[in-house]
Amino acid sequence: MPAKSEIKIQNIVATTNLGVAVPLVKLAETLPNTEYNPEQFPGLVMRIKEPKTSALIFSSGRIVCTGAKSMKKVKEAISAIVKNIEKIKIKVKEEPKATVQNMVASGSIGIDLNLNSLTIDLENTEYEPEQFPGLVYKLPGTRATFLLFSNGKIVCTGTKSEKKLHEAVDKLIENLAKIGYK
Repeated sequence: MPAKSEIKIQNIVATTNLGVAVPLVKLAETLPNTEYNPEQFPGLVMRIKEPKTSALIFSSGRIVCTGAKSMKKVKEAISAIVKNIEKIKIKVKEEPKATVQNMVASGSIGIDLNLNSLTIDLENTEYEPEQFPGLVYKLPGTRATFLLFSNGKIVCTGTKSEKKLHEAVDKLIENLAKIGYK
């Protein structure tokens, strides 16, 4: 019986641009859910309670949003950010479009893995058990990188859509089947 995967998105990193300049000092002075230390970093950090996300906001209007577990939640977070920015009388004229930069997902492929033999049988791996218990596997021909653990648990990073994420997991299982893991 072939390995079966269960994988769940844990974090989506997405970017957008509001198309307007944002006065970060004024935003930081007005809103309680912000941190701004321009001497240390040029962006303002805004924490959103629902959906539980964080955003880096730059004076150019560029935003990096992290913490959402679905595209629906990314859109909700950006809407919440826009509402917060409009509280300081900055008008965002058009709805910002989110671009996924990275997805992080975790789950299980339901089979035990011998990580020592995988370092020999698979190319593009790194495994140093004294430093970290997982094997790093860069999936050839994709942006996906996996952490594989001996109990069959996996973490996947580097994909930009749910479709690409599931394709990468399927390819991982296919590559493992080729070397005898079923």
